[in-house]
Parts: sequence; C-alpha cells; structure tokens
Amino acid sequence: MRKFVVSTLLVLSFTVLFALPVIADAPVKTLPGNITLAQSQKILAAGIKKAEEIKVPMNIAIVDAGGNLKAFYRQEDAFIGSIDISIKKAVTARYFNMSTRTLGSVSQVGKSLYGIEVSNDGLILFAGGIPLVDKNNVIIGAIGVSGGSVDEDESVAIAGAAVIK
Repeated sequence: MRKFVVSTLLVLSFTVLFALPVIADAPVKTLPGNITLAQSQKILAAGIKKAEEIKVPMNIAIVDAGGNLKAFYRQEDAFIGSIDISIKKAVTARYFNMSTRTLGSVSQVGKSLYGIEVSNDGLILFAGGIPLVDKNNVIIGAIGVSGGSVDEDESVAIAGAAVIK
C-alpha cells in the first residue's frame, strides 16, 4: 500500500511540474458567438453618447452569450437602484433572446407567460434590454439600460446595439 501511495504522489508531482505549464501557456480563445471586450466597449461608447445627447444619466450593462456581465458603465448621477435593473434587463434579453419590451408584452395578466418575471432570480420586463446580434445574425450577448423612462432606456440600448450590426 505504501508503495502505491508513493508512486501516486510521484505521478501527481510529475503532472503538476510538467503538464500544467503546457496547459497554462495554451492560447485563450473566444468562443464563436460570444461578444468580445472590444465589441462591448464600442457598444458602451455608443450608448453613452446617446445618453449624453438626451441628457439622462444611465447605467449601461453588457452581458455575454451566457448572460454573464461583460462590461458596465454608470454615468455620474445615474440612479444607484438602476445598476441592478440594467444588468437584469440585459440578462433577461439574453435568456429569452428578445427585447424586454417584447417579453413584457407577452407576460401580462391573462397572457401565456404571466408570472415569468419571478423565474431566474428575477427578470425585468419593461423596455431597455435588447439582444446583441452580430453581422452574421448570431446573438452574442445583450445590452440593458436603466436610468430614465423606459423609452429613454430603450433608445440608449438601441443606439448601443446598432454599432455591431
């Protein structure tokens, strides 16, 4: 038994010393269909520009294809409570591959998706979340905006989303 333990430790030591550095040096690749940081920054810049034009401080969130936060920007004086709302709008749009305005319209009382907002740790069902679709018509993430009226939020989200099409 002791011989087995010693040989196992030697094998594990060899693996750690020689195999892991090879794995660690492997290039990291972005999955196809996932938003890049460069794309996220362009989207944020376009959203910020639109928010400045309409003079409404906004929180702007970008999530990747998996619904994970990729980039975020909070303008000076944007509502603190809108931070979470902007992120949830982006996540909601990505989870269901439609705008939060559209999802909200089919989740009203008497509609087929009534009550969906309580799923997935809470969703946001008013305008301001839009899937991000690349030039190959692939959804690569979503944008969520909060800080103004729902129409103002949506206008900023649309401006951001337009730069990658």
